[in-house]
Amino acid sequence: MLNRRTAVLGLASAALAAPIQAADLALSGRMQQSGFAIGRTTPRAKVFLDGQMVARASDDGFFYLGFDRDAGPRAQVRIDARGADLTRHLQIDRAEYDIQRIKGLRRVYQGQASPELEARIAEESRRKAAAFASVTDRDDFRTGFSAPLRDFRVTARFGGQRIVDGRPRPPHYGIDLAAPTGTPVTAPAGGLVVLADPRMLYEGGMVMIDHGQGVVSAYLHLSSVDVAGGQSLARGQRIGAVGSTGRATGPHLCWRLKWRGRHMNPMLMVGVPGPA
Repeated sequence: MLNRRTAVLGLASAALAAPIQAADLALSGRMQQSGFAIGRTTPRAKVFLDGQMVARASDDGFFYLGFDRDAGPRAQVRIDARGADLTRHLQIDRAEYDIQRIKGLRRVYQGQASPELEARIAEESRRKAAAFASVTDRDDFRTGFSAPLRDFRVTARFGGQRIVDGRPRPPHYGIDLAAPTGTPVTAPAGGLVVLADPRMLYEGGMVMIDHGQGVVSAYLHLSSVDVAGGQSLARGQRIGAVGSTGRATGPHLCWRLKWRGRHMNPMLMVGVPGPA
């Protein structure tokens, strides 16, 4: 005859022997080169992309995946929720990019750079790299983005290769939105300001925002910077104003987005929220 103790031990043994249930996974987004996916799974689950752990899902189960401008045609997502694994294979569509020819782009210096200028360039490069490497435990990306400008005209699409004065340059990893000087620029989603500087050499007025898990957006050539480093932002909050500061040919906002070293088109996130 079973007593209470043996019955409890028996139930515990049965629970340990029961198979672990597979993790749930829902994805939304743009599965293409320079695109993204917002996922939802078991809260705090480990998320792997192509065999590399890239995130832990948030307390509500949200995580982010970014696909580089030149991403390959396939990607593998694996979820590890305390031993409950789930793997999904994604097809990444090919994107087409523009070729843009530019003449007369203003140089930020002429001739040989001085040691002081070289030191400034190196220091600003270090600061930008550190900001793009920011990884906060937030999931503000979960709602997708709003456009940072109310009215604008796209003058250079993301990913195009520029030929400046006849010389090929690396791809343009931003999207240029033309608007009059002084037009308000607002945060496309909540986040943490990881860089705010009105006088960067190439970028002029610049703001960078971490929206969680390494999703970092950048805003270049601002005529004013209205936020400070370490400030927490809400969607729609003003961060600055359109300008032509730094290396620019006219008033516009250069909008950029990176995730863990991958270059993406921020406009693809506009109006595309994560899974319900």
